[in-house]
Amino acid sequence: MNDGFVVFDTSILIDHVRTNCHAERMANLNRLVRFSSVVLAEFWRGTKTVAEREFLQTLEKNHPILTPTENNWLESGLLLAKMREDHGFDPGKLRELHFDVLIALTARSYGAKLITSNRADFELIREYRVFELEVW
Repeated sequence: MNDGFVVFDTSILIDHVRTNCHAERMANLNRLVRFSSVVLAEFWRGTKTVAEREFLQTLEKNHPILTPTENNWLESGLLLAKMREDHGFDPGKLRELHFDVLIALTARSYGAKLITSNRADFELIREYRVFELEVW
């Protein structure tokens, strides 16, 4: 039975392409896979090999890509301002969290489960907005 779809965070894709450590879990997913334009941009920024670039090109060609909406962008700024107020985060930490907030809000908008290995940041974001999260 298919329960909707999943979006992988950048941490999962990088681990998968560099170590293949998530191959079995990915093969056994019972959901459709969609990719976030934010995740793909983050991965492109850090690609190191031809194999990584080819992997990304294949993903982009063969899977639907979800992009943050105007509302996702605006909400992300509000959430980050609240996090700064609540936790005293400096501008560097807020920049580090911004893409993760966008990824989470986009997945939430589409009713997708977000899969990550970045437990701390995404659990922090869930303190502000509920979204379906699985940590590998």
